[in-house]
Formats: sequence, structure tokens, C-alpha cells
Amino acid sequence: MAEVILTGVGKVYADGTRAVDDLNLDIADGEFLVLVGPSGCGKTTALRMVAGLEDISEGRVRIGDRVVNRVPARDRDVAMVFQSYALYPHLSVRDNIGFGLSLRKVPKAQIRAKVDHAAGLLGLGDHLDRKPRNLSGGQRQRVAMGRAIVREPQAFLMDEPLSNLDAKLRVQMRAEIARIQRDLGVTTVYVTHDQTEAMTLGDRVAVMKKGVLQQVAPPQELYDRPVNLFVAGFIGSPAMNLAQGTLRAGDGGLRLEFAGQTLALPGEVLDTRPALGAYLDRPVIAGIRPEDMEDAELHGGDEGARLVSTADLVEAMGSDVLVHFAVDAERVDTEDTKELARDAGADPLLARGGPTGTRMVARFSPRTRITVGDPVTAQVDTGRLHFFDPETGASIWDATRPSPRKDSE
Repeated sequence: MAEVILTGVGKVYADGTRAVDDLNLDIADGEFLVLVGPSGCGKTTALRMVAGLEDISEGRVRIGDRVVNRVPARDRDVAMVFQSYALYPHLSVRDNIGFGLSLRKVPKAQIRAKVDHAAGLLGLGDHLDRKPRNLSGGQRQRVAMGRAIVREPQAFLMDEPLSNLDAKLRVQMRAEIARIQRDLGVTTVYVTHDQTEAMTLGDRVAVMKKGVLQQVAPPQELYDRPVNLFVAGFIGSPAMNLAQGTLRAGDGGLRLEFAGQTLALPGEVLDTRPALGAYLDRPVIAGIRPEDMEDAELHGGDEGARLVSTADLVEAMGSDVLVHFAVDAERVDTEDTKELARDAGADPLLARGGPTGTRMVARFSPRTRITVGDPVTAQVDTGRLHFFDPETGASIWDATRPSPRKDSE
């Protein structure tokens, strides 16, 4: 086991495309770090540079006490688990798991002991004599993981290992991977585009966009204090609602004015976000998490902290109800929101409610009786609003917190 440290790491391809730019990460010994971001953000390229499958254009990668920039992949003492299982169809599960050890001429008795141990960890003990074609997708992925485990590497590198599995299997395998990594204590770098996977697995999560690291933090910190619009919109499902408004001084606090509605903000909002004082009478982008809205018909609350609209889509999820509606507020149309919409496969204009309105989603209690066409009164927890600078996209918390974004972005 070892720490993995990336210092100023960059990747530029022969055609001039910059895939990774000045990536700095300190991954502690035994830590589970997840790299997440949209397709093409550079996360897999970063992982492949650590593995030695991509040359490093700039910077330095250290695994344990060795700088490995010029060390071949086979000598880096890391084990990769890929999206494709890459199993040998003519070999049994036992022989697939032990294949790498056989190539190294490890004694047969030692191979058998290591394979049996890995199979026990992975619940494969009853399948060791079967061929891959007789296994389910989840079992095949376990075999691929077993092949990595028996090597006892300094680090596991996993590139979207669950993306070929169905939704139910992904949930099960997430729990398996978390348990195995915890039991083994091996430093793990895990790449995914699925933010739910990232949040449930990682000790820390690193969010990337267009080759640039935006924020690295524990999952809850990413959720509670995203440093910019991109992280705010990427982390959370359904995504954070974004609308542009203006801050005004109010009785005992502030108020946020949309085109047609006003939200009263408690006095402590300014206490916890002192930099907001510089934005009085100026536009800001406000972010509202769907779970920070409740059905006012059920919960009541301050009438000055409500959004009123009409439900145009209702999704009953069992444990909660997602209510979609539009508000008369200026649509947020930045490079960040365009990037997020493209990643979601949505038209940016439609995703934000058209040219004049902003579409919102509220996560209501299953006790709500709202149906399509009904009036909606959403009670907003205004103490949990997020605020962003419309020009830079940076989160507005305090006056000194730096932004990870480059001036050119």
C-alpha cells in the first residue's frame, strides 16, 4: 500500500489537444479517491497516466517512494480493473484470477492460497471451476477484481468498472467494492461519470471539467459547499435548481428578487456568507436543492419564503415525489450550465425552461397530493440557498476563498 501523489500533471496529445491541465492530487495511503466528471473531462486520461498506459506530458506522478514517470506500467505495482472484464473465456474462474501470478512463476501452492482468499472475499468460492460464459455480469466483474486483489498491489486503479451492469447490480457491486476496499485498506483511485457512485464510494471526490480539477473534498462538503456553478450542478440528483435574481436589503436580513417573486432570507445568511454584502442590488445566481423545498400545503412555514407556480410534471418515486414547475426568473445560461446540459443529453434552453422562465424540481413528501396542472406552493429553506457570481461562476461564501477555475474559463 502507498500514497499516490500527482504534482502539476498534464497531458497534451500530438494534435495539440490538452486532456489534463496542471492536476495536483495527494491521495493518502489507504484512501478511496473518486475522479468524477462528464465524458471527456480528462478523468480516465489521468488514471491511465498513473497506471503507465499514457505518457505524462508535464508534471510528476509518485507512487509510494518512487517517481514513476518513466517506469513501465508492468513495474508500477498497481492493479487496474477496467470497464470490460477482459477475462479469458477458455480459462476457469480460478485460472483467470491466478493468471497474472502464473506469468510471474509464483509457486502453485501460493497461487492457490491467494486465489482461495480472494474468492472468499468476493463470494466466488463456489464458482472457481466455472468458465466466464456461465457467470452473470456481476460475477464476471468480481473475477476481474479478484485478479487485481491477488497481486497485492500498492494501489487499485478502477476505470468505470460498473458501467456495464444493470442498475440493481451496480448498487450491489458498489457495496461490495466499498467493503472490499475497507477490508484490504488498499489505496484506490476510481473513475466514474456517475455522481451517485462517486458520492457513495469515495472518502474524497475530485470533480473535473475539461481537464481542470474543480474541487476535491469529502462527498458531504462537495454537496454542502460547492466552490462553483459546475460542481453545484454536477453533484446532486436531481440537480440543483439555478435561477438569476437580485439581492436587496430587507427587514432584518436580505431578500432575493426574481422577475415575479421574492424570497426573504434570514439574517444568518449574511453572517455565514459575508461576501454577499458586496452583491446588494446586483444580480446573483441562486441555487436551490430540490430537497430544500417542501409542499407548503403540508408543512406551512414563512409565507415570505415561497415559490408559487403550477405543476407541469409529477414523478412519484415511492419514497418521495418530484414536482416540476417553472418560475418567472431569468434563465441561467453560462458555459457551466451548457456543459452540464450537454452531459445530461438535454437541450440547454429546454432544460432551463425556455428563453424567459426557469424550470425547477422540488422533492416533496410522498404525502403530497399534487398532480399535473395543480397549483404548487413550494416552501423554500432559504437558509440553505447557494449563491454564485454570474460572471465567474464562483460560489459566494467569504471574501477570501479561492476559486479553482482558471481566468480563461
